[in-house]
Amino acid sequence: MNDLLAAAASYADPATWPVPLRFDPAERWYARLAATGTHEVWALSWLPGQGTDLHDHGGSSGAFLVVAGELTEETVAGAHLRPHRLAAGAGRRFGPRHVHVVTNRADQPAVSVHVYRPALRRMTRYRLDAGRLRVADVAEAGIAW
Repeated sequence: MNDLLAAAASYADPATWPVPLRFDPAERWYARLAATGTHEVWALSWLPGQGTDLHDHGGSSGAFLVVAGELTEETVAGAHLRPHRLAAGAGRRFGPRHVHVVTNRADQPAVSVHVYRPALRRMTRYRLDAGRLRVADVAEAGIAW
C-alpha cells in the first residue's frame, strides 16, 4: 500500500487484530500485527505518562494513527522540541529522517497503529544537547524488540 497512513487506518479496529490489546503498567505494550513485502504494522498501547525516547526509525518511512485516546508528538525545531497533540482519529506521516518523541500526556489510556516501510531494522535514540542531536544508542530488531 502506497499511503502508509491509509494502511494504519485499515488496522484501526483492535477487535480485528491477531493479538489481544493489552495495557502494561510497567512499559508501553506493542505487538506486530502484520508484515508484508512492502511494510509492517505495529499496535502500541500507552498508559498515561508512558512514552518513547527521542528516536528515528533507522531509515524507514512511516505513519501512525491514534486509534483511541490522545498522544503528543514532539519534533525537533531548532534547539527545542515542538509538541503536536494528536487526538483519536488523527495521524502523522513521516519520512526516513524523521526524529521524534511520542508520549501519552493525557489522563486516559491511548492506542495507536504504526506502519513502517521498509520494516524496522534499527532505531537510533538521541538526546538534544545544547540544541544539537547527539546519538545516545542504536537498537537493533531481534535484540531490542
